[in-house]
Amino acid sequence: METSGEEPQEQRAGARWEQLAPGVVRRRMPGWDATVGAIAGEAGVLVVDTGSTLREGAEIREEVTALFALPVTHIALTHSHFDHVLGTAAFPGAQVYGAVGLAELLRHSPGELREDATRHGVPAGEAAEAVAALVAPRHPVSGELTVDLGGGRRVLLANVGPGHSPHDLAVLVPGTPEVVFCGDLVEESGEPQAGRDALPHAWPAALDRLLALGGEEAVYVPGHGAVVDARFVREQRNALALRFGVSPL
Repeated sequence: METSGEEPQEQRAGARWEQLAPGVVRRRMPGWDATVGAIAGEAGVLVVDTGSTLREGAEIREEVTALFALPVTHIALTHSHFDHVLGTAAFPGAQVYGAVGLAELLRHSPGELREDATRHGVPAGEAAEAVAALVAPRHPVSGELTVDLGGGRRVLLANVGPGHSPHDLAVLVPGTPEVVFCGDLVEESGEPQAGRDALPHAWPAALDRLLALGGEEAVYVPGHGAVVDARFVREQRNALALRFGVSPL
């Protein structure tokens, strides 16, 4: 029997995704090396961040659906930057979560978001399309909030900011190992980026909260770069404190 030589969609998708724990994966997106995560329960999948364009968001949705044979039912946005939020409208019907204040920021600064995306290399048309369609979170997280994905899979969303941005959200997946999606509070592929909206004086304390959330044995997933451990997060916390003149531990 002749075959086309093409890999099944699930196999093609799986090659791009790194398994962190049972039912927990991440992909490093092209361009800015931004992390996208996916956590599967029995009823659906929670996606952490959505890419930098609607095209990327649609690709993420298709790949995650192929990997788990489940719909994307929830989205957690770790912060407001274009490379983490502009694919959100590609997930129709998903419940979108973000730290308190993120929704208002996204609604009130579309021009700034579009300009930031194009300045970093997103084609102007794609940036405009994604910003026009952007879905802001309808579920604000103040403190901690648990999302039930079915089959005993519960995911903890924690408002651990501010730091890298005014509205930093972390995602904790209990299990063995525990997995913490850090957003850009932690970066491995380069020095943490402190843009105009960063709160440098508060960033080390945000990492203290992140470490308290995950503990010493967790797997920490940076917003950019390879997976790290608690020691790396602590060292980055201390480097940021030194960089920004904050008292060390």
